Amino acid sequence: MITSFVPFHPIAAIATTPQAIEILHPLCQQIGATLYLQNTVNTLENTQIYQGSLKDHLSTIWSQNKAFIFCLATGAVVRLIAPLLRDKSHDPAIIIIDQKGEFVISLCSGHQGKADQLTQLIAHLINAKPIITGASNSLNLPGIDVLGVPFGWCKGQGNWTQISSLIAQGKTVQVIQEVGSTLWQNNLPNNHPFYFGFPDINECIKPEGRIWISATQRRFSEKSNYPKVQWHPRVLWVGIGCVRGTSKNLIERSIHQVFKQYHLAIDAIAGIATIDLKADEIGLIEYCQKQQLTLKTFSPNVLKMVEVPNPSAIVEEEVGTPSVAEASAICAAFSSEISASLIVSKQIIKSENEGTVTIAIAQSKVEYTNRIGQLYLVGMGPGSLDQMTPAAKTAVNQADVIIGYSLYLDLISPLKRPEQIIEALPITQEKQRALRAIELAKWGLTVAVISSGDCGIYGMAGLVLEELQKAGWDGTIPQVEVFPGITALQAAASRVGAPLMHDFCAISLSDLLTPWEVIQKRIEAAAMGDFVTAIYNPRSHTRTEQIVYTQQVFLKYRDPQTPVALVRSAYRKDEKITVTCLQEMLRFTIDMLTTVIIGNSSTYRHNNWMITPRGYNQQSEKE
Repeated sequence: MITSFVPFHPIAAIATTPQAIEILHPLCQQIGATLYLQNTVNTLENTQIYQGSLKDHLSTIWSQNKAFIFCLATGAVVRLIAPLLRDKSHDPAIIIIDQKGEFVISLCSGHQGKADQLTQLIAHLINAKPIITGASNSLNLPGIDVLGVPFGWCKGQGNWTQISSLIAQGKTVQVIQEVGSTLWQNNLPNNHPFYFGFPDINECIKPEGRIWISATQRRFSEKSNYPKVQWHPRVLWVGIGCVRGTSKNLIERSIHQVFKQYHLAIDAIAGIATIDLKADEIGLIEYCQKQQLTLKTFSPNVLKMVEVPNPSAIVEEEVGTPSVAEASAICAAFSSEISASLIVSKQIIKSENEGTVTIAIAQSKVEYTNRIGQLYLVGMGPGSLDQMTPAAKTAVNQADVIIGYSLYLDLISPLKRPEQIIEALPITQEKQRALRAIELAKWGLTVAVISSGDCGIYGMAGLVLEELQKAGWDGTIPQVEVFPGITALQAAASRVGAPLMHDFCAISLSDLLTPWEVIQKRIEAAAMGDFVTAIYNPRSHTRTEQIVYTQQVFLKYRDPQTPVALVRSAYRKDEKITVTCLQEMLRFTIDMLTTVIIGNSSTYRHNNWMITPRGYNQQSEKE
């Protein structure tokens, strides 16, 4: 099963004809979905039989699945699911595949149910055309109702339907972003409808709606004709001090009281912070469990180093630090050497029967995503999507961020989604790419780092893992998954036959990372050892003599007529293939996009094909 489909589970697939079963059964095996069949002998894996009508069966399993895949006529599906639909915040993703498997249609819950994304993934998996009709997708815009999901933002109040409608119509919508990541803004198309900030008095701009991205809780009038919505990035850390035995109810009421007083959004809470002496405080633990909030604790030695506006000598005498609530809030909000600001100084709430709570609130510069970051190290193969593995395609499509060299990002553009963050760095900035990917994954995002060919063969995988190790990586967080790809030597070999049938090796002639003296030793060893040899990075504008040296060394050990393949841009539009011999190879154009394959002593040509015998015929003769 392709693990990238796990976030969509459980998935139900419905087939009512033999053609539908033929399409859906292998798909279900790949993505881990359950295939439902009616009144038939169950001889297939991952299938279940239902009795009675499909309409009744759907009502039974509707609430048990996040997504449904139908191989039925669109009209039939609409009639089946109509009584079950509630609203886009609750409806499962609905996908339709036609009876020939040529089209995959996102029918319902495209954004919040992720039907659009699932449609793309399935289409790439079965080599079909995705049909996505949502307005934001056609405009290459992120869905405004899922905009903050990758960053862990909480969706607040407002008229989301009307704001989405305005965006779809291309109307100007004002965005006031006070907190949270602005990465989403960097990938908007030039003709996006958003106006950031407040219009200048001299500007003739009249936004028709507003999006607040803030930690403030705003109240919108139901009578207003001006639509507004709000996202709440989780940037507020609540510092808590309390007497032993303080109840959960008092803690909860106190937090709500303070947040209401200062017009702050409860949904903007990143977590709770306190002194480590309170790590076992029952009321505090119960509150964090109920609200699904993380609890950070700090030692007195750490807290007393924090400068606060309201230190207390009494508190210091009792617990070893002059501040608990204010100091712990500031410590929790501190991130990556970026200072945090205390926006609410300590507030004391007492109850005769339930205890005493002290509350302070600090605002972090970086939101808390509440996610475990993931690094996908992806080999994209030679450049054609047809040569990319389904798992690699899925990883790219599912990532929050895609990082790579601009040429590679262009080649995989059909896999991208409008809401993804795309960061292209030049070909010489591999280390910067690795460090950026690690930074974002540590923050909690899912990051795909793209390499051509195989990411583990002259690709980015090794560098990313090296930098993780330097940073003290524990091997688990962020999570790392490597997606192999068809490497250049495999792609080049496939275009000229079977030159790699016997022992072979690969050597890069680039001396940017490896001393030329070391490369020379490897060339000599490969030539002398009679290895079929694939040459990467054979020649650049400034490095021209290395390939000449390589030819000279091989001519010492190989016949001048030894077959040589020169394959440039395998499987891409500008592909060029030349099959020649060792003696003549330099008469042809060779550059950085060329892979050179030099045959061994037994390699021969048949027309324009290269064949290296493995020895099967000799074995048959002996037998």
